[in-house]
Amino acid sequence: MISITSFAGKKVALFGLGASGLASAIALLAGGADVVAFDDSTDTIEKARAAGIPVADLRHIDWGRIAALVLAPGVPLTHPAPHWSVGLARNAAIEVIGDIELFCRERRLSAPNAPFIAITGTNGKSTTTALIAHLLASANYDAQLGGNIGTAILSLQPPAPGRVHVIECSSFQIDLAPSLDPSIGILLNVTADHLDRHGTLVSYAAIKERLATGVQPGGTAIVGVDDNFCQAIADRIERAGKRIERVSVRRPLPDGFYVEGDRVMRAAGGTARPVVHIGGIGSLRGLHNAQNAACATAAGLALGLSAGAIQKGLVSFPGLAHRMEQVGRKNNVLFVNDSKATNADAAARALASFTDIFWIAGGKSKAGGITPLAGYFPRIAKAYLIGEAAGEFAGTLQGKVPFAVAGTLDRAIALAAADAEASDAKEPVVLLSPACASYDQYRNFEIRGAAFRDAVLALPGVIRV
Repeated sequence: MISITSFAGKKVALFGLGASGLASAIALLAGGADVVAFDDSTDTIEKARAAGIPVADLRHIDWGRIAALVLAPGVPLTHPAPHWSVGLARNAAIEVIGDIELFCRERRLSAPNAPFIAITGTNGKSTTTALIAHLLASANYDAQLGGNIGTAILSLQPPAPGRVHVIECSSFQIDLAPSLDPSIGILLNVTADHLDRHGTLVSYAAIKERLATGVQPGGTAIVGVDDNFCQAIADRIERAGKRIERVSVRRPLPDGFYVEGDRVMRAAGGTARPVVHIGGIGSLRGLHNAQNAACATAAGLALGLSAGAIQKGLVSFPGLAHRMEQVGRKNNVLFVNDSKATNADAAARALASFTDIFWIAGGKSKAGGITPLAGYFPRIAKAYLIGEAAGEFAGTLQGKVPFAVAGTLDRAIALAAADAEASDAKEPVVLLSPACASYDQYRNFEIRGAAFRDAVLALPGVIRV
Protein backbone atom coordinates (compact mmCIF):
# COMPACT_ATOMS: atom_id res chain seq x y z
CA MET A 1 0.00 0.00 0.00
CA ILE A 2 1.09 3.59 -0.69
CA SER A 3 0.50 6.03 2.16
CA ILE A 4 -0.58 9.43 0.82
CA THR A 5 1.06 12.10 2.94
CA SER A 6 0.32 15.12 0.73
CA PHE A 7 -2.99 15.65 2.56
CA ALA A 8 -1.73 14.95 6.08
CA GLY A 9 -3.72 16.98 8.59
CA LYS A 10 -6.26 18.05 5.95
CA LYS A 11 -9.85 16.99 5.48
CA VAL A 12 -10.54 15.16 2.24
CA ALA A 13 -13.92 14.16 0.80
CA LEU A 14 -14.07 10.99 -1.26
CA PHE A 15 -16.87 9.72 -3.46
CA GLY A 16 -17.04 6.24 -4.95
CA LEU A 17 -16.15 3.26 -2.77
CA GLY A 18 -15.31 0.58 -5.29
CA ALA A 19 -11.84 -0.98 -5.34
CA SER A 20 -9.94 2.18 -6.25
CA GLY A 21 -12.03 4.34 -3.91
CA LEU A 22 -11.45 2.03 -0.96
CA ALA A 23 -7.72 1.92 -1.71
CA SER A 24 -7.63 5.73 -1.91
CA ALA A 25 -9.45 6.14 1.40
CA ILE A 26 -7.12 3.69 3.16
CA ALA A 27 -4.03 5.34 1.63
CA LEU A 28 -5.17 8.82 2.68
CA LEU A 29 -5.97 7.68 6.22
CA ALA A 30 -2.57 5.97 6.47
CA GLY A 31 -0.91 9.23 5.45
CA GLY A 32 -2.66 11.26 8.11
CA ALA A 33 -5.60 12.75 6.23
CA ASP A 34 -9.02 13.26 7.77
CA VAL A 35 -11.26 11.39 5.33
CA VAL A 36 -15.02 11.49 4.89
CA ALA A 37 -16.31 9.10 2.22
CA PHE A 38 -19.62 8.34 0.55
CA ASP A 39 -21.22 6.35 -2.26
CA ASP A 40 -24.61 6.06 -3.94
CA SER A 41 -24.85 2.41 -2.81
CA THR A 42 -25.92 1.67 0.77
CA ASP A 43 -24.24 -1.75 0.68
CA THR A 44 -20.95 -0.22 -0.46
CA ILE A 45 -21.13 2.39 2.29
CA GLU A 46 -21.61 -0.32 4.91
CA LYS A 47 -18.62 -2.28 3.58
CA ALA A 48 -16.47 0.84 3.82
CA ARG A 49 -17.69 1.55 7.35
CA ALA A 50 -16.85 -2.04 8.33
CA ALA A 51 -13.34 -1.47 6.93
CA GLY A 52 -12.87 1.48 9.28
CA ILE A 53 -13.41 4.25 6.74
CA PRO A 54 -15.36 7.27 8.09
CA VAL A 55 -18.53 7.75 6.01
CA ALA A 56 -21.08 10.53 5.84
CA ASP A 57 -23.46 11.98 3.27
CA LEU A 58 -21.36 14.55 1.42
CA ARG A 59 -24.47 16.63 0.84
CA HIS A 60 -24.50 17.49 4.52
CA ILE A 61 -20.84 18.26 5.28
CA ASP A 62 -19.10 21.62 5.63
CA TRP A 63 -17.35 21.99 2.26
CA GLY A 64 -15.50 25.01 3.57
CA ARG A 65 -13.28 22.62 5.53
CA ILE A 66 -12.53 20.28 2.58
CA ALA A 67 -9.14 20.40 0.84
CA ALA A 68 -10.04 18.18 -2.12
CA LEU A 69 -12.64 15.80 -3.49
CA VAL A 70 -11.17 12.45 -4.52
CA LEU A 71 -13.48 10.96 -7.14
CA ALA A 72 -13.58 7.35 -8.29
CA PRO A 73 -12.92 7.14 -12.06
CA GLY A 74 -16.30 5.58 -12.82
CA VAL A 75 -18.17 8.61 -11.47
CA PRO A 76 -19.07 11.24 -14.14
CA LEU A 77 -16.84 14.32 -13.99
CA THR A 78 -18.28 16.27 -16.94
CA HIS A 79 -20.62 14.20 -19.15
CA PRO A 80 -23.43 13.42 -19.51
CA ALA A 81 -23.61 15.68 -16.44
CA PRO A 82 -21.26 16.14 -13.48
CA HIS A 83 -22.11 13.98 -10.50
CA TRP A 84 -23.75 15.92 -7.66
CA SER A 85 -20.60 15.56 -5.55
CA VAL A 86 -18.60 17.27 -8.31
CA GLY A 87 -21.09 20.11 -8.35
CA LEU A 88 -20.73 20.60 -4.61
CA ALA A 89 -16.93 20.63 -4.85
CA ARG A 90 -16.90 23.09 -7.72
CA ASN A 91 -19.33 25.40 -5.95
CA ALA A 92 -16.85 25.47 -3.06
CA ALA A 93 -13.88 26.03 -5.45
CA ILE A 94 -12.32 22.71 -4.40
CA GLU A 95 -10.14 20.61 -6.70
CA VAL A 96 -11.50 17.27 -7.93
CA ILE A 97 -8.83 14.60 -8.39
CA GLY A 98 -8.41 10.82 -8.54
CA ASP A 99 -6.11 8.07 -7.35
CA ILE A 100 -3.57 8.51 -10.17
CA GLU A 101 -3.12 12.13 -9.12
CA LEU A 102 -2.61 11.07 -5.49
CA PHE A 103 0.10 8.66 -6.65
CA CYS A 104 1.83 11.34 -8.75
CA ARG A 105 1.94 13.78 -5.84
CA GLU A 106 3.30 11.16 -3.46
CA ARG A 107 5.94 10.08 -5.98
CA ARG A 108 7.14 13.68 -6.36
CA LEU A 109 7.43 13.97 -2.57
CA SER A 110 9.13 10.66 -1.82
CA ALA A 111 10.90 9.34 -4.95
CA PRO A 112 10.63 11.75 -7.91
CA ASN A 113 13.12 9.78 -9.99
CA ALA A 114 11.51 6.38 -9.44
CA PRO A 115 10.57 4.98 -12.87
CA PHE A 116 6.88 5.42 -13.70
CA ILE A 117 5.54 4.11 -17.00
CA ALA A 118 1.98 5.18 -17.84
CA ILE A 119 0.10 3.66 -20.78
CA THR A 120 -3.11 4.74 -22.49
CA GLY A 121 -4.91 4.38 -25.80
CA THR A 122 -8.34 3.38 -27.00
CA ASN A 123 -7.24 -0.19 -27.68
CA GLY A 124 -4.25 -2.28 -26.65
CA LYS A 125 -3.38 -0.52 -23.41
CA SER A 126 -4.02 -3.51 -21.16
CA THR A 127 -1.90 -5.86 -23.28
CA THR A 128 0.89 -3.30 -23.58
CA THR A 129 0.85 -2.62 -19.84
CA ALA A 130 0.98 -6.32 -18.99
CA LEU A 131 3.67 -6.93 -21.62
CA ILE A 132 5.93 -4.15 -20.30
CA ALA A 133 5.56 -5.43 -16.73
CA HIS A 134 6.41 -8.93 -17.98
CA LEU A 135 9.50 -7.71 -19.84
CA LEU A 136 10.72 -5.99 -16.68
CA ALA A 137 9.91 -8.88 -14.36
CA SER A 138 11.66 -11.35 -16.68
CA ALA A 139 14.74 -9.08 -16.47
CA ASN A 140 14.53 -9.20 -12.64
CA TYR A 141 13.11 -5.71 -12.14
CA ASP A 142 10.67 -4.98 -9.32
CA ALA A 143 7.70 -4.20 -11.60
CA GLN A 144 4.51 -2.97 -9.95
CA LEU A 145 1.57 -3.58 -12.31
CA GLY A 146 -1.75 -1.84 -11.78
CA GLY A 147 -4.12 1.01 -12.49
CA ASN A 148 -6.98 0.41 -14.89
CA ILE A 149 -5.73 -3.11 -15.58
CA GLY A 150 -6.90 -4.42 -12.20
CA THR A 151 -4.99 -3.60 -9.03
CA ALA A 152 -5.70 -0.09 -7.77
CA ILE A 153 -2.54 2.00 -8.02
CA LEU A 154 -2.54 2.90 -4.32
CA SER A 155 -2.66 -0.80 -3.38
CA LEU A 156 0.78 -1.29 -4.95
CA GLN A 157 4.12 -0.91 -3.20
CA PRO A 158 5.28 2.72 -2.89
CA PRO A 159 7.63 4.42 -5.37
CA ALA A 160 11.29 3.71 -4.62
CA PRO A 161 14.62 3.64 -6.46
CA GLY A 162 14.85 0.47 -8.52
CA ARG A 163 11.08 -0.13 -8.44
CA VAL A 164 9.12 0.49 -11.64
CA HIS A 165 5.42 1.31 -11.63
CA VAL A 166 3.74 0.17 -14.87
CA ILE A 167 0.30 1.72 -14.86
CA GLU A 168 -2.59 1.49 -17.31
CA CYS A 169 -4.54 4.76 -17.38
CA SER A 170 -8.07 5.11 -18.71
CA SER A 171 -9.33 8.42 -20.02
CA PHE A 172 -11.45 8.70 -16.87
CA GLN A 173 -8.33 8.43 -14.69
CA ILE A 174 -6.31 10.88 -16.79
CA ASP A 175 -9.16 13.38 -16.54
CA LEU A 176 -8.73 13.27 -12.75
CA ALA A 177 -4.92 13.58 -12.82
CA PRO A 178 -4.04 17.18 -13.76
CA SER A 179 -0.35 16.79 -12.91
CA LEU A 180 0.23 13.34 -14.42
CA ASP A 181 3.99 13.18 -15.09
CA PRO A 182 5.31 9.72 -15.95
CA SER A 183 8.94 9.16 -16.78
CA ILE A 184 7.73 7.20 -19.82
CA GLY A 185 4.30 8.01 -21.26
CA ILE A 186 2.81 5.77 -23.94
CA LEU A 187 -0.15 6.69 -26.17
CA LEU A 188 -1.05 3.84 -28.49
CA ASN A 189 -3.97 5.13 -30.56
CA VAL A 190 -7.14 7.20 -30.48
CA THR A 191 -10.46 6.09 -31.94
CA ALA A 192 -14.01 6.92 -30.89
CA ASP A 193 -14.89 5.57 -27.45
CA HIS A 194 -16.47 6.82 -24.21
CA LEU A 195 -18.03 9.79 -25.98
CA ASP A 196 -20.90 9.62 -23.49
CA ARG A 197 -18.34 10.56 -20.82
CA HIS A 198 -16.25 13.09 -22.77
CA GLY A 199 -18.72 14.72 -25.13
CA THR A 200 -16.73 14.70 -28.38
CA LEU A 201 -13.89 12.76 -29.97
CA VAL A 202 -11.76 15.91 -29.89
CA SER A 203 -12.24 16.23 -26.11
CA TYR A 204 -11.51 12.53 -25.63
CA ALA A 205 -8.29 12.79 -27.68
CA ALA A 206 -7.19 15.88 -25.74
CA ILE A 207 -7.50 13.96 -22.46
CA LYS A 208 -5.46 11.07 -23.84
CA GLU A 209 -2.84 13.53 -25.08
CA ARG A 210 -2.20 14.81 -21.56
CA LEU A 211 -0.55 11.54 -20.55
CA ALA A 212 2.05 11.75 -23.33
CA THR A 213 2.67 15.48 -23.13
CA GLY A 214 3.01 15.37 -19.36
CA VAL A 215 6.20 13.30 -19.26
CA GLN A 216 8.61 14.73 -16.71
CA PRO A 217 11.79 16.55 -17.80
CA GLY A 218 14.20 14.03 -19.31
CA GLY A 219 11.38 11.55 -19.82
CA THR A 220 10.22 9.89 -23.03
CA ALA A 221 6.88 10.02 -24.81
CA ILE A 222 6.10 7.01 -27.01
CA VAL A 223 3.25 7.58 -29.46
CA GLY A 224 1.71 5.29 -32.07
CA VAL A 225 1.33 7.46 -35.16
CA ASP A 226 -1.01 5.37 -37.28
CA ASP A 227 -4.05 7.57 -36.71
CA ASN A 228 -4.42 11.27 -37.43
CA PHE A 229 -5.00 12.31 -33.83
CA CYS A 230 -1.83 10.63 -32.57
CA GLN A 231 0.26 11.84 -35.49
CA ALA A 232 -0.69 15.42 -34.61
CA ILE A 233 -0.06 14.76 -30.92
CA ALA A 234 3.44 13.42 -31.65
CA ASP A 235 4.22 16.51 -33.72
CA ARG A 236 3.10 18.80 -30.88
CA ILE A 237 5.26 16.91 -28.38
CA GLU A 238 8.28 17.29 -30.67
CA ARG A 239 7.65 21.02 -31.14
CA ALA A 240 7.49 21.38 -27.35
CA GLY A 241 11.06 20.08 -27.17
CA LYS A 242 10.27 16.82 -25.39
CA ARG A 243 11.81 13.46 -26.26
CA ILE A 244 9.46 11.58 -28.57
CA GLU A 245 9.60 8.06 -30.03
CA ARG A 246 7.10 7.48 -32.83
CA VAL A 247 5.82 3.96 -33.50
CA SER A 248 4.13 2.66 -36.66
CA VAL A 249 2.95 -0.70 -37.89
CA ARG A 250 1.75 0.79 -41.19
CA ARG A 251 4.88 2.34 -42.70
CA PRO A 252 8.64 2.75 -42.23
CA LEU A 253 9.70 5.80 -40.24
CA PRO A 254 12.90 7.81 -40.68
CA ASP A 255 13.15 8.07 -36.89
CA GLY A 256 11.41 5.84 -34.37
CA PHE A 257 10.15 2.27 -34.32
CA TYR A 258 8.24 0.43 -37.01
CA VAL A 259 7.29 -3.14 -37.85
CA GLU A 260 8.65 -4.81 -40.98
CA GLY A 261 7.48 -8.37 -41.45
CA ASP A 262 8.14 -10.13 -38.16
CA ARG A 263 10.73 -7.62 -36.93
CA VAL A 264 10.53 -4.47 -34.86
CA MET A 265 12.89 -1.98 -36.49
CA ARG A 266 14.50 1.08 -34.92
CA ALA A 267 15.35 3.95 -37.23
CA ALA A 268 17.54 6.96 -36.58
CA GLY A 269 18.51 9.51 -39.19
CA GLY A 270 17.01 7.36 -41.92
CA THR A 271 19.05 4.25 -41.03
CA ALA A 272 17.14 1.29 -39.57
CA ARG A 273 18.16 -1.90 -37.82
CA PRO A 274 16.12 -4.78 -36.38
CA VAL A 275 15.75 -4.81 -32.60
CA VAL A 276 13.54 -7.84 -31.87
CA HIS A 277 11.58 -10.51 -33.73
CA ILE A 278 7.90 -11.13 -32.99
CA GLY A 279 7.05 -13.80 -35.54
CA GLY A 280 5.66 -17.06 -34.19
CA ILE A 281 4.74 -15.65 -30.76
CA GLY A 282 1.12 -16.79 -30.37
CA SER A 283 0.33 -14.33 -27.60
CA LEU A 284 1.37 -11.45 -29.89
CA ARG A 285 -0.48 -12.52 -33.01
CA GLY A 286 -1.91 -9.79 -35.25
CA LEU A 287 -1.03 -6.28 -36.34
CA HIS A 288 -2.49 -4.73 -33.19
CA ASN A 289 -0.17 -6.84 -31.05
CA ALA A 290 2.74 -5.85 -33.28
CA GLN A 291 2.02 -2.26 -32.22
CA ASN A 292 1.83 -3.34 -28.57
CA ALA A 293 5.15 -5.17 -28.88
CA ALA A 294 6.84 -2.25 -30.66
CA CYS A 295 5.70 0.22 -27.97
CA ALA A 296 6.79 -2.14 -25.22
CA THR A 297 10.16 -2.54 -26.94
CA ALA A 298 10.57 1.24 -27.13
CA ALA A 299 9.72 1.51 -23.42
CA GLY A 300 12.14 -1.24 -22.47
CA LEU A 301 14.99 0.39 -24.35
CA ALA A 302 14.16 3.79 -22.84
CA LEU A 303 14.38 2.22 -19.39
CA GLY A 304 17.72 0.57 -20.18
CA LEU A 305 16.80 -3.02 -21.05
CA SER A 306 18.95 -4.74 -23.65
CA ALA A 307 17.45 -5.98 -26.90
CA GLY A 308 18.26 -9.53 -25.78
CA ALA A 309 16.35 -9.14 -22.53
CA ILE A 310 13.38 -7.70 -24.41
CA GLN A 311 13.42 -10.57 -26.91
CA LYS A 312 13.46 -13.11 -24.09
CA GLY A 313 10.50 -11.42 -22.43
CA LEU A 314 8.48 -11.20 -25.63
CA VAL A 315 8.88 -14.91 -26.31
CA SER A 316 7.77 -15.88 -22.81
CA PHE A 317 4.82 -13.47 -22.61
CA PRO A 318 1.71 -15.55 -21.81
CA GLY A 319 -0.75 -12.99 -23.13
CA LEU A 320 -3.54 -11.17 -21.42
CA ALA A 321 -6.64 -12.92 -20.17
CA HIS A 322 -9.68 -12.19 -22.36
CA ARG A 323 -7.62 -10.47 -25.06
CA MET A 324 -6.71 -12.83 -27.90
CA GLU A 325 -6.27 -15.50 -25.22
CA GLN A 326 -5.62 -18.91 -26.74
CA VAL A 327 -7.76 -21.12 -24.53
CA GLY A 328 -7.58 -24.59 -26.03
CA ARG A 329 -7.39 -26.83 -29.06
CA LYS A 330 -9.37 -29.77 -30.31
CA ASN A 331 -7.44 -31.41 -33.12
CA ASN A 332 -6.92 -28.52 -35.58
CA VAL A 333 -9.57 -26.22 -34.04
CA LEU A 334 -8.22 -23.29 -31.99
CA PHE A 335 -10.46 -21.59 -29.39
CA VAL A 336 -9.69 -17.91 -28.70
CA ASN A 337 -11.15 -15.75 -25.94
CA ASP A 338 -11.26 -12.08 -26.96
CA SER A 339 -14.03 -11.04 -24.57
CA LYS A 340 -12.28 -7.72 -23.95
CA ALA A 341 -13.24 -6.64 -27.48
CA THR A 342 -16.20 -4.57 -26.36
CA ASN A 343 -16.40 -2.41 -29.49
CA ALA A 344 -16.07 -2.93 -33.23
CA ASP A 345 -12.59 -1.42 -33.43
CA ALA A 346 -11.26 -3.90 -30.86
CA ALA A 347 -13.00 -6.83 -32.59
CA ALA A 348 -11.45 -5.77 -35.89
CA ARG A 349 -8.02 -6.47 -34.47
CA ALA A 350 -8.95 -10.07 -33.71
CA LEU A 351 -10.75 -10.63 -37.01
CA ALA A 352 -7.68 -9.35 -38.86
CA SER A 353 -5.51 -11.93 -37.11
CA PHE A 354 -7.23 -15.10 -38.38
CA THR A 355 -8.95 -16.65 -41.35
CA ASP A 356 -11.64 -19.37 -41.30
CA ILE A 357 -13.27 -17.78 -38.28
CA PHE A 358 -16.29 -19.18 -36.48
CA TRP A 359 -17.21 -15.92 -34.82
CA ILE A 360 -19.20 -15.49 -31.61
CA ALA A 361 -20.45 -11.91 -31.38
CA GLY A 362 -23.11 -9.92 -29.58
CA GLY A 363 -24.11 -8.51 -26.24
CA LYS A 364 -25.06 -4.93 -25.51
CA SER A 365 -24.39 -3.11 -28.76
CA LYS A 366 -22.45 0.13 -29.07
CA ALA A 367 -23.00 2.90 -31.62
CA GLY A 368 -22.43 1.68 -35.16
CA GLY A 369 -22.74 -2.00 -34.25
CA ILE A 370 -20.62 -4.23 -36.50
CA THR A 371 -21.12 -2.27 -39.72
CA PRO A 372 -17.48 -1.02 -39.59
CA LEU A 373 -16.32 -4.65 -39.69
CA ALA A 374 -17.65 -5.36 -43.19
CA GLY A 375 -14.13 -5.52 -44.61
CA TYR A 376 -13.42 -8.55 -42.43
CA PHE A 377 -16.57 -10.48 -43.34
CA PRO A 378 -14.75 -12.63 -45.97
CA ARG A 379 -12.64 -14.08 -43.14
CA ILE A 380 -15.71 -15.32 -41.28
CA ALA A 381 -16.93 -18.83 -42.08
CA LYS A 382 -20.01 -18.40 -39.88
CA ALA A 383 -21.20 -16.12 -37.08
CA TYR A 384 -23.04 -17.10 -33.90
CA LEU A 385 -24.99 -14.22 -32.39
CA ILE A 386 -25.79 -13.77 -28.72
CA GLY A 387 -27.45 -11.26 -26.42
CA GLU A 388 -29.43 -8.09 -27.11
CA ALA A 389 -27.52 -7.29 -30.29
CA ALA A 390 -28.34 -10.59 -32.03
CA GLY A 391 -31.20 -9.16 -34.08
CA GLU A 392 -29.29 -6.02 -35.08
CA PHE A 393 -26.18 -8.01 -36.04
CA ALA A 394 -28.25 -10.51 -38.01
CA GLY A 395 -29.56 -7.64 -40.11
CA THR A 396 -26.02 -6.45 -40.80
CA LEU A 397 -24.79 -9.94 -41.75
CA GLN A 398 -27.82 -10.96 -43.83
CA GLY A 399 -26.69 -12.07 -47.28
CA LYS A 400 -23.03 -11.45 -46.45
CA VAL A 401 -22.03 -13.98 -43.79
CA PRO A 402 -23.78 -17.22 -42.76
CA PHE A 403 -25.04 -16.90 -39.20
CA ALA A 404 -27.07 -18.51 -36.46
CA VAL A 405 -28.88 -16.68 -33.69
CA ALA A 406 -27.63 -18.71 -30.73
CA GLY A 407 -28.89 -16.43 -27.96
CA THR A 408 -26.59 -17.65 -25.22
CA LEU A 409 -22.84 -18.10 -25.07
CA ASP A 410 -23.04 -21.80 -24.18
CA ARG A 411 -25.17 -22.55 -27.22
CA ALA A 412 -22.95 -20.44 -29.47
CA ILE A 413 -19.85 -22.35 -28.33
CA ALA A 414 -21.49 -25.72 -28.95
CA LEU A 415 -22.67 -24.73 -32.44
CA ALA A 416 -19.39 -23.07 -33.41
CA ALA A 417 -17.28 -25.98 -32.15
CA ALA A 418 -19.32 -28.52 -34.10
CA ASP A 419 -19.20 -26.48 -37.31
CA ALA A 420 -15.47 -25.77 -36.97
CA GLU A 421 -14.70 -29.48 -36.48
CA ALA A 422 -16.77 -30.39 -39.53
CA SER A 423 -15.12 -27.78 -41.74
CA ASP A 424 -12.29 -28.55 -44.13
CA ALA A 425 -10.28 -25.51 -43.05
CA LYS A 426 -6.63 -26.08 -42.14
CA GLU A 427 -6.91 -24.21 -38.82
CA PRO A 428 -10.46 -23.13 -38.04
CA VAL A 429 -10.76 -20.69 -35.15
CA VAL A 430 -13.68 -20.43 -32.76
CA LEU A 431 -13.37 -16.78 -31.76
CA LEU A 432 -15.27 -14.96 -29.05
CA SER A 433 -14.78 -11.31 -30.01
CA PRO A 434 -18.17 -9.81 -29.19
CA ALA A 435 -17.82 -6.20 -30.42
CA CYS A 436 -20.23 -5.45 -27.57
CA ALA A 437 -20.39 -4.71 -23.90
CA SER A 438 -21.37 -7.64 -21.72
CA TYR A 439 -23.94 -5.99 -19.45
CA ASP A 440 -27.01 -7.64 -20.95
CA GLN A 441 -25.89 -11.11 -19.83
CA TYR A 442 -22.71 -10.73 -17.74
CA ARG A 443 -21.60 -8.18 -15.16
CA ASN A 444 -18.34 -7.50 -17.01
CA PHE A 445 -16.22 -8.79 -19.87
CA GLU A 446 -14.01 -10.78 -17.47
CA ILE A 447 -16.95 -12.89 -16.32
CA ARG A 448 -18.04 -13.37 -19.93
CA GLY A 449 -14.53 -14.45 -20.92
CA ALA A 450 -14.25 -16.83 -17.97
CA ALA A 451 -17.57 -18.40 -18.97
CA PHE A 452 -16.21 -18.91 -22.50
CA ARG A 453 -13.00 -20.43 -21.19
CA ASP A 454 -14.81 -22.80 -18.81
CA ALA A 455 -17.28 -23.93 -21.45
CA VAL A 456 -14.55 -24.55 -24.04
CA LEU A 457 -12.39 -26.55 -21.64
CA ALA A 458 -15.43 -28.64 -20.72
CA LEU A 459 -15.88 -29.74 -24.35
CA PRO A 460 -14.84 -33.37 -24.93
CA GLY A 461 -11.37 -33.62 -26.43
CA VAL A 462 -10.29 -30.02 -25.88
CA ILE A 463 -6.71 -29.62 -24.66
CA ARG A 464 -5.74 -26.48 -22.75
CA VAL A 465 -3.15 -24.43 -24.67
